[in-house]
Amino acid sequence: MKLIIGNRNYSSWSLRGWLACKQSGLSFAEIQMPLYGKDWDQQKKLHDEIAPSAGKVPVLWDGDAVVWDSLAIIEYLADRVGRDRFWPKSDDARAMARSMVAEMHSGYAALRRQCPMNIRRQVEGWEIDEVARNEVVRILTLWAEARARFGHGGPFLFGTFSAADIFYAPVVCRFMTYGIAVPGFGQAYMEAIWEHEWLQAWVTAAADEEWVIEQWEIPSPPGGKR
Repeated sequence: MKLIIGNRNYSSWSLRGWLACKQSGLSFAEIQMPLYGKDWDQQKKLHDEIAPSAGKVPVLWDGDAVVWDSLAIIEYLADRVGRDRFWPKSDDARAMARSMVAEMHSGYAALRRQCPMNIRRQVEGWEIDEVARNEVVRILTLWAEARARFGHGGPFLFGTFSAADIFYAPVVCRFMTYGIAVPGFGQAYMEAIWEHEWLQAWVTAAADEEWVIEQWEIPSPPGGKR
């Protein structure tokens, strides 16, 4: 298998696809394509590896099979290695985990926009608007419920590391970058994610990247004024 990813520092979806591949236990090669660099529009048209996804990452190739979109990658890999490696075994826990992943996959637009992924930065005094704050509250509420109901087997949302943690790992990165305040249980969960050996490997590699995307280095606060 081979996984095409973008900049580790900025690409939350690449992180999810990469964590999914690590969770599968299958061997895979990484091909990195820096996003939005010089001649990006031209370059993405020339690479057959990302052509099926219209230039978006991540993209997973497994022989002749190609899968794009991080959630589709998780489901494809779960078919390969078994559902239990990615999803909780019990019906009630698995139902909540799938719902949380789907909600993350399709929602939280204000948080994404106002706190773009940037692992290397630490932003002090960052303000988000009421819409984004409500999304933060929603995320913390889901974390609290998952931990209370199903988190007794370990430090992650459903005890052991799962697809839910893969999808919320970039949220942890965003909360840490922008200093989003969380209660104690949320801090403990964030520390478990941040200290995971796979995430630390990703963070270390992101720190060594030479590419900078200026518009994501100093994002615009609500209202568009800096």
